[in-house]
Amino acid sequence: MPKNHHKTSTTSGLHLPVLVNEVLAVLDPQKGESYLDMTAGFGGHASAVLQRTENPPEAIVVDRDKDAVDYLQRKFASQKLVIMHRDFLGACQDLSEQGRQFDLILADLGTSSVHLDQAKRGFSIQNAGPLDMRMDQSQPLSAADIVNQWDEADIAKILKDFGEEPKAKAIARQIVAARPLKTTQDLVVVVGRAWHGFSRVHPATRTFQALRIAVNSELTQLEQSLPLMQRLLAPGGRLGVISFHSLEDRIVKRFLAEQAGGGYDSEMTNLTKKPITASHDELVSNPRARSAKLRAAAKIKTKRKE
Repeated sequence: MPKNHHKTSTTSGLHLPVLVNEVLAVLDPQKGESYLDMTAGFGGHASAVLQRTENPPEAIVVDRDKDAVDYLQRKFASQKLVIMHRDFLGACQDLSEQGRQFDLILADLGTSSVHLDQAKRGFSIQNAGPLDMRMDQSQPLSAADIVNQWDEADIAKILKDFGEEPKAKAIARQIVAARPLKTTQDLVVVVGRAWHGFSRVHPATRTFQALRIAVNSELTQLEQSLPLMQRLLAPGGRLGVISFHSLEDRIVKRFLAEQAGGGYDSEMTNLTKKPITASHDELVSNPRARSAKLRAAAKIKTKRKE
């Protein structure tokens, strides 16, 4: 069953990235290595990696969220790095067309809890806000468009495919009957009408996840980006991907199995036979890390002979 999809927690205003020690251990950043952070968020992973690489020849951090980009510009104002306001697929495409390569690439696919906790962004089940859910506030499609304009069958499909929601058809029917829906709490109430009795997680969790994935094209972006990330790796470079639910992890696992299968045509070698998860100590300080899974692979330095 899908779990909450958070990449950070906050304690007294401090942003806590997940699996930082594990990322450093498996990617093993070295002095002078170039770094590309595809989903920089509030820069927690980037700060840790850049401490190890010590003024690398090239460092690029990417995020599609303007609030995150503004924060990154302040955080790294005194450091030599490039900040891109772009979704990670667009960034991959741009950098690949330029023929760029990096020693270290990281993609943390979680949604920042700082944004999830802001009612105005429309991600939160607990806090009333507009039905938005856009990571890039400039894009046209929002959650309100889906719930108020899409056909019932199409809504049911995304709830089933992206939320693994067992009551997808019933919820879609309730959504269409209750239109127009304006706030996150409107949606929570509507979903509750289709759920009777006990639910281990909040009844609206899967619906909110499905809508967020659909609004932001998360799975499509991931599937299209992974081959480009591989191309962006320098020989011997390492790629790490942190996922937060089974749909993402399945895509990453399948891609790495195909590219690092061990055959003569393999271009990568797997650095994580099993996904790395959060330690007990991290879960105590950052419970939202509980669903995080890190997988990593390295690009083979020399191409094998045919």
